Amino acid sequence: MSVPLFIAAAVAEIAGCYAFFAWWRNGAASFWLVPGFLSLVAFAWLLALAPLDAAGRAYAAYGGIYIAAALIWLWAAEGIRPDRYDIAGAAICLVGAAVILLSPRGA
Repeated sequence: MSVPLFIAAAVAEIAGCYAFFAWWRNGAASFWLVPGFLSLVAFAWLLALAPLDAAGRAYAAYGGIYIAAALIWLWAAEGIRPDRYDIAGAAICLVGAAVILLSPRGA
């Protein structure tokens, strides 16, 4: 189903972007760019596997899952606990993603 693919894609995208962020903004060694690049390639590949009828719909539904995953990353990797507004915003986005993913579509 799409949700596990979206979760895996979100982890790959966030990890890849974080590797670039760590190199660019935090002064991490340039070898961080290699796993960052590979992670972003994995992200694109995983998102392309989503069994939806249109790329735009896949990207839209993925967006809600990405937002929630980014806040989990914020807490787990960066040690910053999301506040109630972060959580409320992510919940709204997840509801939107669920509407896109679970709505019945005509043939």
